[in-house]
Amino acid sequence: MRYRSRVTAPAAALIGTAAALTVGGTAHAAPKDAAAPGPETLGDPVFPSLGNDGYRVAAYHLDLAYDATTKLVDAQATLKIRTTQALTRLSLDALGLDIRTVRVGGRTAAFEQADEKLRITPARPLPAKAHVTICVEYGADPSRALAHTAWVVTPDGFAICPQPNSAHTVFPCNDHPSDKADFTFRVTVPAGLRGVANGLLTGVETLADGRTAYSYRSREPMATELAQITVGDYVVKDRQGPHGLPLRDVVPAARATALEPALALTPGLVDWLEQRLGAFPFETYGLLPCNSDDPNAFDFTGLETQTLTLYKPNFLLQEEKKIGSHMMHELVHSWFGNMVSPATWSDLWLNEGHADFYGLLYRYERGWADSLGLTTMEARMKDTYARGDQWRHDSGPVAAPNAANLFDSQRYLGGVLVLYAFRELVGEDTFHAVERAFLDRHRGSSATTSDYIAVASDVSGQDQSGFLRDWLYGTKTPRMPGHPDWTVTPVSATLAPHRRTSGYHDNSATL
Repeated sequence: MRYRSRVTAPAAALIGTAAALTVGGTAHAAPKDAAAPGPETLGDPVFPSLGNDGYRVAAYHLDLAYDATTKLVDAQATLKIRTTQALTRLSLDALGLDIRTVRVGGRTAAFEQADEKLRITPARPLPAKAHVTICVEYGADPSRALAHTAWVVTPDGFAICPQPNSAHTVFPCNDHPSDKADFTFRVTVPAGLRGVANGLLTGVETLADGRTAYSYRSREPMATELAQITVGDYVVKDRQGPHGLPLRDVVPAARATALEPALALTPGLVDWLEQRLGAFPFETYGLLPCNSDDPNAFDFTGLETQTLTLYKPNFLLQEEKKIGSHMMHELVHSWFGNMVSPATWSDLWLNEGHADFYGLLYRYERGWADSLGLTTMEARMKDTYARGDQWRHDSGPVAAPNAANLFDSQRYLGGVLVLYAFRELVGEDTFHAVERAFLDRHRGSSATTSDYIAVASDVSGQDQSGFLRDWLYGTKTPRMPGHPDWTVTPVSATLAPHRRTSGYHDNSATL
């Protein structure tokens, strides 16, 4: 969707800066250290227009106020950035936001909106390595029709689902997981509603007009696609997890009792996973069963927004053996995807492959049959192995997706198959040592597939690059270590790709 540009500076000034910009690269040749417009992309292989360069974001403060009568949001986003080059102009990702004013370093800045970018021209060029504050005041309509959106409209408010590329429909940002930042939030709501966001509650303020402002802070850095802000008729249920971990669930008030059996499973899930991956990496965890029964409200079962996993409430009303494995899948993302984020979206298999790997292990340990009626990891992997060439034909190699097939089964079960093959090669003890070392070395940052391969080689004491790259990037499925009898079914051109039709996580084998 293309948006009408909004120009707030003389046309000649904007034309002058625009002429120097080359999207996806650097500006035209200029003297060393001379200020230039920042590139409007980080060059992601899956979403090439996503993100912006020339700076990095250190922190976001998001101040949102919800009006229950108009169902609109009035907001201010404050970004603290550090420039990586001298800039005459910089850009943020923004779509469907009604930008009112922009200030850079306290000074009013010119801006324009074009496509999914908010281009900002500060009153003075910004020097390299400068710490700068940007304030953007704007309005948003959660129900606005857009090419893609993070807003989930509910009868009493909203929640958000930013993954993979829609955080910038909620707040202007550098919307790429490689640029993680600190987050604080202030959510103002009318009487009778509650505002909730990632992290821990740091303050509650009753305003003179009867509204309430809730403040939150996320202790660990976070990717924009993991932000969560929700408003509605919710109650917060607190409980204690392993080693004193505070757990908080944000639950529709009318469903608190019905949802309790599912919510009570979380401490046991955390304990099981901590034994394998180490201490829980964040200050709290819990579930947010979004207050909507509309099957079209959002097109997935669960989403791992940091410290607060978004769910369809009806899913959680089922018996444990139907939900426990997928609850584990989402919990695993606290380590793989949240604590260590993908450096590019082609690295998604690191998130989803690990989430399904441990989710399936949890299922089979309990003797719960999967969707194919299988009850062991070996049986499921043999079945998946047989599909390997077909999936590579239909959806590309595991670590080489595109925007159309990003959430195909190849990133989920295909990723599990890679991890299973590597475990079969090096043994369970070395495999788990690699897993922990990878998490330890990249905690709080983003990591690439190459980073995982490097850790695997280092910890195992052998060069694993050839083995893992064949599994991750090859067009043919390699032989499975320890299972010479396993065979791959020949590719059929008539079979349709195993592709999501109604949800990011609906291709998870844990469902």
